Amino acid sequence: MKNINYDLVIIGGGPAGLTAGLYAARARLNVILIEEIVPGGQVIISDWIENYPGFPEGISGPDLVQKMTEQAKRFDLNIENNEVISIDLSDPVKKITLNDRTITTHTIIIATGASPKKLGVPGEDTFFGKGVSSCATCDGPFFKDRVVATVGGGDTAVQESIFLTKFAKKVYLIHRRDRLRAGAILQERALANDKIEFIWNSVITGINGLSHVENISVKNVKTGDITELPVDGCFIWVGILPNTQFLKDAVKLDEQGFIVADLNMETSVPGVFAVGDVRNTPLRQIATAVGDAAIAAFSAEHYIENKRR
Repeated sequence: MKNINYDLVIIGGGPAGLTAGLYAARARLNVILIEEIVPGGQVIISDWIENYPGFPEGISGPDLVQKMTEQAKRFDLNIENNEVISIDLSDPVKKITLNDRTITTHTIIIATGASPKKLGVPGEDTFFGKGVSSCATCDGPFFKDRVVATVGGGDTAVQESIFLTKFAKKVYLIHRRDRLRAGAILQERALANDKIEFIWNSVITGINGLSHVENISVKNVKTGDITELPVDGCFIWVGILPNTQFLKDAVKLDEQGFIVADLNMETSVPGVFAVGDVRNTPLRQIATAVGDAAIAAFSAEHYIENKRR
């Protein structure tokens, strides 16, 4: 067998990557986790998390990531800040090109997550986590008896808008067309909900406020008229983008560009696994990412054991 750098390389340092690293380190695998910036992923910008088990009072995103990182490091997980430029999966010994060197490994766990598509309007980045969100399940409870705007017309936007009515006293659903793209049943439910007011043929041109969201600028795409709409929050669902640019065509992707993985989290390439938001999954939450990672680390360990026999 050729000498290689690592048993396992984990790409991505969000909850999925850190969990995979924890399991792999405890299994005494020769493992390294590569994270481009800092561990945490999307969680690091979450103001408060109330739906992750074990924290009855909730916990901030940065605090949860810190605890996960400390726990993984307790078992000597090697975490390196670096960028993955490309990977070569053509041989059983897989090659990963980083900024400064190339490393080799038996197995890879891809945990690079996905990024919400943005509107690209002023104030969107400024108020992300301070009234701007893309996760109603995470942040909806913070808007109890308040007014929020939602953006989008697909299944996710409509379903999440309906979910927000459990908390908000009013939901403005803003859509650039005069009809929704969501399924018929979802449309019927939304149109029958007294708390939802539709603003058709409109787009947001700005998100405004001082320390938090206070209002949004809404433009009618047919008339060109712009109005200021007072809201306490703005939820954006215009799609998400998987962070798979470095993969090229190395593994099989679905029609939306997410990595296809089986029940063992294995991709179309043996020894390569995908976990969390980057894979084709029906639910993208911290809890599901952590579950994916535990399975993938277990699968990777067995793959390595079989290779050593």
